Order: sequence, then C-alpha cells, then structure tokens
Amino acid sequence: MDPDAWQLTDDLGEFLTEAGDFLCSRPATHTVQLTVAETLRVRGPKVYGDQPPRFGVLRDPDGAVLATLLHTPPAPLQLTPLDPSDAAALAARLAGLGHRVPGVSGERDTAAAFASAWRRLTGADAELIQSQRLYRLDGLTPVHPAPEGRPRVAGPADRELLARWYVEFAAATGGHVRQDPEQWVDARLAHGGLTLWETPDGTPVSVAGTTPETAGQVRVAPVYTPGHLRGRGYAGAVTAEVSRCAREDGTEVLLFTDLANPTSNRLYQRIGYRSVADFAVWAFGAPAR
Repeated sequence: MDPDAWQLTDDLGEFLTEAGDFLCSRPATHTVQLTVAETLRVRGPKVYGDQPPRFGVLRDPDGAVLATLLHTPPAPLQLTPLDPSDAAALAARLAGLGHRVPGVSGERDTAAAFASAWRRLTGADAELIQSQRLYRLDGLTPVHPAPEGRPRVAGPADRELLARWYVEFAAATGGHVRQDPEQWVDARLAHGGLTLWETPDGTPVSVAGTTPETAGQVRVAPVYTPGHLRGRGYAGAVTAEVSRCAREDGTEVLLFTDLANPTSNRLYQRIGYRSVADFAVWAFGAPAR
C-alpha cells in the first residue's frame, strides 16, 4: 500500500464527513474513535490537551474507506483494524512527516503490526503495555447475592469525590489523567453518566460511568472502587445497574477490560458480557538518531 494513500487532516468536521459512515458501520470495533470524536465535537479540540488532534482516512482505489486513525496527543494513536501492509504504510507516512507517535492502540494484530513497522522505521523502542478485551452485553444476569446498599445516579454534590476518584482510577490502572478531572465529571454528570453504589448509611463506595450514546451504543467506563473497599461486590453491582439502565434505553452496551486482571474478566462474564475482540496498547520510546 502506498503511504500517500492515507489522507491526513487536522479538521474534525472533514474527518467525520469522510469517515462517519465507516465508523458507524462497525460501531463496537470502532467504539473508541466514535466516542473520542464525539467528545472533541462537543467539548472542543483541546479537551485532551493543548496539542491539536490529527485524523486520517485510508481509501481503496474505488474510494471506499478501509480504515481510519485518530490521534489526540499525548495519548497513543488510535487505529481501526488494518492488514499488516496498510499498518506499515501508515507508519512510513507518519515517520516521513516527522509525526510524534508516543504509542498505538487498536485491535491486537493491527497494533502489533504498526508497532513492528514503527520500530523498524524509526529505531524507537516499542513495548506492549496493556492487553485488553472488548466485551458486549448479551443477557444481563443480576449480581447474586447483591451487596448491601443501593445504586444512585451521581449529582453535583458528588463532584469533588468523583474528581478525586477519576485521578485515583488513572493511577490504579497505570494510565494518565487525560482530561481536567472536574471538567470530566461535569461532562458526565450532564448526561447522567455516573452511578454510585452507596452503603445503607449513604456512603459512596464504588462508581461506574457510561459514555454518551453514540451510534446506538454506550461504553461502561470507568468502573472504580477504592482499594480498601474492594472484594465486597460493589463494582459488580454498580456495573450491573448501569448496564441494565443502558439496555432498557435500547442501546448496545460495551466495556473494555485489562486481560491482566482475571477477576474483572470473570466478573463481567458472570453478569452477561461476551467477548467481541482483543485489543492492545503499545508505548514507543524516542526515535533513534
């Protein structure tokens, strides 16, 4: 594949015009690009940082869209599934332009192919830092026995707690705080996208969030319970609750898990989630000089 077959742009509107139908054609596999693009559209190009986002579209000779890229530095490059030659062509195009690529995230084989090509072309180190599995809710099975307490949709009075938990979640999962915590909370509260599990005395002990509905689906993220409160069933109960509410609204429900955490993978399968595809996240070092 010719590296110049990739059409690159910094214009979100142009990207959505060119690639919107393609992304919606496989909404589960393309969930991350769909939700990130919608966040950029609603909240502006600097929601993930000061560096401008970049987008890309790959077309076949007849003009049909084959794949897309979305990059919001300093996060990893997000790719839809590619064959190895197309992944190598993209790596060559970006390397030739001197584009800074701190890492790549996407379907497992696609991410591996891009990482291999990037390492070969630039001499940069490439490290697999996370293996993920994407799940879709099939038939919901309630948590039994349920922990004491009840679910509650979060509101403005929970803002400070939720902002703190957002930061703690990023640290606990080895990630980075990608957005201003309070602005992130405000955006989620605006669509009722955070649900707490609270004990009988009203103390919040766990949270599950959902992304805004896009292309007929939502994604459960994040799910967080402070370390000293884990192992009591709170995460499963609050995840089941947000999953139930989303399904009752007629939307598909997705979530990602870290394959290094067998406990969470077993939990989500018990409550009715079924595997869709495996994904991977790679981190790159500085290019060799």
